[in-house]
Amino acid sequence: MFVKSEKSMIFDILSADSASAARCGVLHTAHGRVHTPIFMPVGTAGSVKGVFHRDLKNDVKAEIILGNTYHLYLRPGAGLLQQAGGLHKFIAWDRPILTDSGGYQIFSLAANRKLSAAGCTFRSHIDGSKHTFTPESVIDLQRSIGADIIMALDECPPGTATRDYAGKSLALTKQWLERCMAHMQATEPLYGYEQALFPIVQGCVYPDLRRDAAGHAAALHADGYAIGGLSVGEPAGVMYEMIETVAPLLPYDKPRYLMGVGTPVNILESIARGIDMFDCVMPSRNGRTGMLFTSEGVINIKNKKWADDLSPVDPDGHAFVDTAYSKAYLRHLFVAGEMLGAQIASLHNLAFYLWLVRTAREQIAAGTFTPWKNNMVQQLTRRL
Repeated sequence: MFVKSEKSMIFDILSADSASAARCGVLHTAHGRVHTPIFMPVGTAGSVKGVFHRDLKNDVKAEIILGNTYHLYLRPGAGLLQQAGGLHKFIAWDRPILTDSGGYQIFSLAANRKLSAAGCTFRSHIDGSKHTFTPESVIDLQRSIGADIIMALDECPPGTATRDYAGKSLALTKQWLERCMAHMQATEPLYGYEQALFPIVQGCVYPDLRRDAAGHAAALHADGYAIGGLSVGEPAGVMYEMIETVAPLLPYDKPRYLMGVGTPVNILESIARGIDMFDCVMPSRNGRTGMLFTSEGVINIKNKKWADDLSPVDPDGHAFVDTAYSKAYLRHLFVAGEMLGAQIASLHNLAFYLWLVRTAREQIAAGTFTPWKNNMVQQLTRRL
């Protein structure tokens, strides 16, 4: 019989920056430690596109990856995942996993979904079949997936939503959150280890709604907290304003996860505002189209200017992957239509993101985060 522990996840804060709200720490989960601030590569359907697990560990140095509840529900399905013993065993990944709630997919399927107090009915983007998510079924689904950190069901309103819509949406998310928390407490994990549930703070771009959502979530004494509904069309300055509104209202000793963000600059600015965890498809998606993030700016590797440049991809000399591929070679692969080009570019970008948060941790611990961050923000916005 499974015996519940007093805490499903422990978060130790190791250092804090005196000139900002940045902090570094360690999350202790059943599948290992996660050092924060951390970036989580997105493995939507149980795969970080084009990247072997070996490379995620050795080159990217990923400590945790993300899976998508909506996509895993449709394929391969909860039944097969449970038969396999959970997502960790199904994909042969022995480090921590976080799953989202499916709420963002509900948002993106606006033309094919219907919301009610009971839950959300939607049609599959694969075959048009009809499905329903409720707060309880999403918890059950994430029990079957077996992620170390799971999310409560929410609705993600667009960044342009009216205050009236955002208020009604938040009321629904709060109701769903309370049901998620209750069902989480009433059920047991399936694979012999605890799972941590994070509420998602919504409220669109309205500070009063964000404060309401943060206070409601904080009062539930969760294991950690996610901030959702940002980077969905609002200006970056508004996103930072919302983070500044929400973060101080969440328990200091619990991890804070900013969902779906973002660019390297977004990540550094959000770390400075007290955020610990990030995920985004940008490093791998942009890599597949030839956009490379480096320590001195952004490169479009398909540009002719790189055709005979035999220097390493990163102009500062960092070898983010074991082999320091040249710009000329990587451009050649893209021009020739070789799939290896997209793989190398994805691997490079993911490794760069993990290098960035790892260096941020080192700078926080050394007491030099703010001047380093300010300098890096200037460099990262350059187009090379």
